[in-house]
Amino acid sequence: MLPPASFLSIPAARRTSSRRAGLNALVLAVVALTATAAAAQQQQPAKPAQGGPPPLVERADKIAVTPVVVPNFWNVERRLERPDAAKLPKELRFVTTDDYPPFNFINSTGALSGFNIDLARAICAELAVACSFQTAAFADVADVVDQGRAEAAIAGLVATPASRATLDFSERYLGTPARFVGKQQETLAKATPEEVASKKVAVVSRTAHEAYLRSFFNEAAIRPYPDLKAAQEALKAGQVDLLFGDGITLALWLNGTDSAGCCRFVGGPFTESRFFGDGFSVAVKEGNDTLRHAMDFALQRIWEKGVYTDLYLRWFPVGFY
Repeated sequence: MLPPASFLSIPAARRTSSRRAGLNALVLAVVALTATAAAAQQQQPAKPAQGGPPPLVERADKIAVTPVVVPNFWNVERRLERPDAAKLPKELRFVTTDDYPPFNFINSTGALSGFNIDLARAICAELAVACSFQTAAFADVADVVDQGRAEAAIAGLVATPASRATLDFSERYLGTPARFVGKQQETLAKATPEEVASKKVAVVSRTAHEAYLRSFFNEAAIRPYPDLKAAQEALKAGQVDLLFGDGITLALWLNGTDSAGCCRFVGGPFTESRFFGDGFSVAVKEGNDTLRHAMDFALQRIWEKGVYTDLYLRWFPVGFY
C-alpha cells in the first residue's frame, strides 16, 4: 500500500554531497527573486495547510502560477509553557555551515544568509535573547555543540542513533518530501500508482527515490539516469512523462532559469521516512532539556504568529509540499 502524504509528518534525509551540489547550482534562483514576486507574496500570504485552499504565487516571468502550500509540523491545540528566561543564556550561539543554499550560505554581500539563519533569528527574537552565528564544516558541527562552543546547531542535522549520542533535537521544522514533476501540459491530476502506471518516469539511479518508485510505482516505466541534470533534460525533451526526485531541489529548478518554465509539480508530496529521512531539527547538547524545550516553544510560536509562513514563502517561492 502506498504511504499517504501528510503535511504533519514531512521527513528529510540528511543532506548528501549530490544534493548540496544541486542546491548550490540553483541558489541564484532563490536569492535573485524580483520585487514583483515578493510583492505578490506580501499581498496574498499563504495560509496553514489545514486553513483552507493555498494562495497562488505568480512567477516573476509570468510563465506559470503555482499553488504554494506551507507545511505545518505543530499541533496548534497544544500549549507549551513559556521557558523561564532566567534559565536561558543571554545569547544563543548558533553553529551552521556556509555552503548549503538556500538554507545557510554566504550571499552576494558576504553575509551569512538563508532560511535556517532567518529561522534562528526568529527563535532568538521569540525567546528575547541575543543571537550570534559561527560556521564550521558540516562534519564538525556536532562537535562544536558537544564541546560547548555553541548552544545550538541549525545546519540540517538529522536525529539518528549516532547523532543522539552527543546531541538532543527539537521537533522537526522542515522536511524534504519527494515529488513528481511533469511538463506544463501534463494532464495527470493525481500521482497515484494507478495513474502513473502508464507513464515513463525519470529518476536518478541508485537513490532512495528510485527505490521508492520500484517499491510503490513498479508498474510505471521507470527510466534511471546517472544524475539529476540528465533526468531534467530528458523531461524537457519529452523523452519521459514525469520526473521523481527531491522536492526542494526540484522546486528551485522550477523557479530558476534552467527549467525555462517547462514544467510543474504533479500530485502531492511523498513523505515516507524509511526512504526520505526524519526531517530537519535544531540540535542542542545532550541533556540540555531546558534549551530543547525552549526551542520547541519558540518554533511553535513562530508558526502560530505567521513568521514561519513568511520565511517559507521568502525562501521557497515555489513550494515543495
